[in-house]
Amino acid sequence: MWDIIGQERAISLLQKSLKKDNLANAYLLAGLPHIGKMALAINVAQSLNCESADPPCGKCTACKRVASGKHADVQVVELSQSSESGEGESKTKISVEQVDQILHAVNLAPFEGKYRVFIIDGVEYMSIAAVNRLLKTIEEPTGKVVFILLTADESLVPLTIVSRCQRIELIPVPTVEIEKALVERRKVEPQRAKLLARLAVGCPGWAITAVEDDSLMERRTEWLEEWIEMTGADFDRRFVFAAKMVEKYSQNREKVQQRLDLFLNWWRDVLMVKVGCEADVTNIDFEDKLKETADDYSLSQIRDFVERIQSAKEQLGMNANPQLVMEVLMLNIPEKSKIENPTA
Repeated sequence: MWDIIGQERAISLLQKSLKKDNLANAYLLAGLPHIGKMALAINVAQSLNCESADPPCGKCTACKRVASGKHADVQVVELSQSSESGEGESKTKISVEQVDQILHAVNLAPFEGKYRVFIIDGVEYMSIAAVNRLLKTIEEPTGKVVFILLTADESLVPLTIVSRCQRIELIPVPTVEIEKALVERRKVEPQRAKLLARLAVGCPGWAITAVEDDSLMERRTEWLEEWIEMTGADFDRRFVFAAKMVEKYSQNREKVQQRLDLFLNWWRDVLMVKVGCEADVTNIDFEDKLKETADDYSLSQIRDFVERIQSAKEQLGMNANPQLVMEVLMLNIPEKSKIENPTA
């Protein structure tokens, strides 16, 4: 059974290739973080080594070993994390040494299964030297070998890699589909499933992680309350907060981007409430605060600030000075505007 929420088109394409024994040597799975790329890659690896007539069964020894990361013929390469940072500081590149481990194994016959499968998570983070090492292997396939490359930002993947892979795009999953899967597959209480499905913003992997790890929702609430507090804070407190974000950015850029995403979604919700589209709100557990905030600002103020948060995210993505970006963002938090026509 394919353990994927949504992505029927991608699953159908892969199933047809498996049945016809017409697999590509390399696949590029592209899509947002937590949208299901790794889950799909694992399912493909299970299908290639499954002992059932209808793969992946998820129950045979091979499927279970692949799922647990213990199958000798399935190797996952990803950015490792440093234990020195409390927030899990990540390396910035997948190294030549990591790719060399693949090249050492690629010419060996499968040890316990039918295919050797190499999954590279975050192919956009491969060093140039690592990319060059991998290219020749992808160009000249050897025996029962399949590469599955995963990326959350295809624009950063070298074209030489993209052109040698069969590209499969994973698209955001409708909220109602995620909610239904959480209730039926994970036995999540309906009201909680509704909240998690909305917060997932089309990426079911996030919701599943939140079901399994309560700290994810606790951290989200803590971060959101911090941002809400900054909305009404004076400039001194905002600059202290900006400095705090800059320090965290030097430790772990991804987590700061996640915080900005949370802030952006909050102000988008404020905008939805302002224009009377409450049904489209993501943070449904903060409805009262959203209505209060919407009443405090004009529509033009809200739209302008949504654009400013988006701009800050883009600037950080282009390696702009993080201190300048965060301080400008704090300065641009709008002042409360009590006006006769609040939607003007």
